[in-house]
Amino acid sequence: MDAKALITAYYDAFNAGETERMLDMLHPHVEHHVNEGQVRKGRDQFAAFTEHMSVSYRETLTDIVVMATEAGDRAAAEFVVNGTYLKTDAGLPEANGQAYRLPAGAFFTIEDGLISRVTTYYNLADWTRQVGG
Repeated sequence: MDAKALITAYYDAFNAGETERMLDMLHPHVEHHVNEGQVRKGRDQFAAFTEHMSVSYRETLTDIVVMATEAGDRAAAEFVVNGTYLKTDAGLPEANGQAYRLPAGAFFTIEDGLISRVTTYYNLADWTRQVGG
């Protein structure tokens, strides 16, 4: 599978709520660089993150545009996060089902046909404003 198809399949799995399928596309030593916080290393830490996210947020991505290098070793995606804040996350405003719509982007490294790095960016101040923080 080429890089664009891999990233598209990854986001298709995200939108379908198919975490196991997402995890299958990750290199065992994946590094997850989040907008705010520490780097998570390995599939287990990534799986724990996705489990936490599914409890606190319900999100669907739209307007996804995927780009990739000719070599297929790096890719990027731009998208809109359409979400609902379900459960208060530590250090963030109180959740009460607020809806949000947030532009975001991600960068990927691909090794051996698997995603070995995911770096995600969004505007936390915009999200906080939208949920009333």
